[in-house]
Amino acid sequence: MEKTVEGNQTALTEFILLGLGELPGMYIFLFVIFLAIYTVTLVGNMLILVTVSCDRNLHTPMYFFLGNFSFLEIWYTTSTSPKMLRTFLTAHEAIPFWGCIAQFYFFGSMAVTECFLLAMMSYDRFLAISNPLRYTTIMNFKVCMQLAAGCWISGFLAPIPTIVLTFRLPFCTANKIDHFFCDLAPVMKVSCGDTHVVKEITFMLASVVTMVPFLLTIASYVKILSTILKIPSTQGKKKAFSTCSSHLIVVTLFYGTLIFVYAAPTASQSATLNKMFSLLYTVATPMVNPIIYSLRNKEVKDSLRKLITKWSNHSLPSLAMRKDKIHHGNP
Repeated sequence: MEKTVEGNQTALTEFILLGLGELPGMYIFLFVIFLAIYTVTLVGNMLILVTVSCDRNLHTPMYFFLGNFSFLEIWYTTSTSPKMLRTFLTAHEAIPFWGCIAQFYFFGSMAVTECFLLAMMSYDRFLAISNPLRYTTIMNFKVCMQLAAGCWISGFLAPIPTIVLTFRLPFCTANKIDHFFCDLAPVMKVSCGDTHVVKEITFMLASVVTMVPFLLTIASYVKILSTILKIPSTQGKKKAFSTCSSHLIVVTLFYGTLIFVYAAPTASQSATLNKMFSLLYTVATPMVNPIIYSLRNKEVKDSLRKLITKWSNHSLPSLAMRKDKIHHGNP
């Protein structure tokens, strides 16, 4: 849909998302698969969030940041997955112009926030391993809140210049976005204006909001590795490394997929390859993260097991009482 403005130019009122492309006979199958992935992502991250909130033993800086991270992952995947699922049912899914802006903004905000949160989590592990005696004093509740707030505020402010510049571009009559969500490169491809300035400014902003936390993360792990190597016992080294191994895997997955998608020149990337890698960091990684943190973390597994046992023990007597009432004719 479009409305006429000055001259021959038109202002679009909506875009058409082409999804993953022409895949005859695969849409229902893909819908079921990605719906299952989305459900596992939501349930997994919600379980971690509830477990961290309910167990007082997990009320530590490390799990405070993990709770923030799980909350972030829920909204990160929700910013793209529901619309993507609709593309499997409708093939070409319409999204309003302002809806496209909102999707791009929230996805960008969550991605930037994740970069900073991962950096804060690595810094937290560095302090815990290198300075265990002063760790609780340095990373007190006030400091944790300030660091988390800084991550979220930075995330929500960072995409604003790119949003303003991108969606002020003229789009004329081209409104088909060859992607499953409103990502930067596919949106700029349908613009009929000069995108050079937008690309340059966006590249500089993206470099700052990704490279700064990435370098902080690398610096933290260099220090962590240096500290671990100084530990005399093998058992001590394994115990120290186990506290940050899950986070290291998540960092590798997140930045690895981002580098593949955004580091290579846009012109040299095929649309299909771009979409495949985008699926990794928008759909697959958020699903894998809670699995990594729960399976590789003994404290989370133990707390989750206790929580499930507590719910089961609470539910069984209630169910038994209900059955007893029905048996005696008292519904």
